[in-house]
Amino acid sequence: MSVYIIRHGETEWALTGQHTGLSDIPLTEHGEEEARRLIPLLTDIQFEHIYSSPLQRARRTAELALPGAKLEIDPELVEWNYGDFEGITSADIVKTHRGWSVFRDGCPNGESPSQISERADRLITRLQSLGGDVLLVSHGQFGSVLSARWIGLPVLEADHFPLDTASLSVLSFSVHHPDVPVIKRWNITPNQ
Repeated sequence: MSVYIIRHGETEWALTGQHTGLSDIPLTEHGEEEARRLIPLLTDIQFEHIYSSPLQRARRTAELALPGAKLEIDPELVEWNYGDFEGITSADIVKTHRGWSVFRDGCPNGESPSQISERADRLITRLQSLGGDVLLVSHGQFGSVLSARWIGLPVLEADHFPLDTASLSVLSFSVHHPDVPVIKRWNITPNQ
């Protein structure tokens, strides 16, 4: 089995660097075009399941990248709940919270690293029981956390796995050691 992860296309807040957790912000025109450019990367893959975050930026990316595909909404795929930091850039947050990192510190009135780790672990357990190739359309920081947890790393290490908008990554298992989870491909965009 392989788990394919797509981060949604560009939004206005992705451009400005504002933390976009549960705010339901649409794709920009460029974000829609980015999503369409994913089609050739996905055409030859037979997905057993296609899941999307319920937020419109992820759903729209899925609709454009896989026209006509049967899409299932999964609330586990939403972005990190940034709580009080929703809509604020990291540069502005560190002015009042010196050295802050979402992956270490979480967000006041939002999700903590342990909460998002538990959410990612629940999803991984469910995905591994499915078999076959699965596509997830989700968000940047949740996708980073999911990938870190896939290979057994703590949430803090997710900081090392940034995702570009409308990128494709693949989680799988080692060819030679099928019980070892691996990151097979990372942050692929159609322009590469």
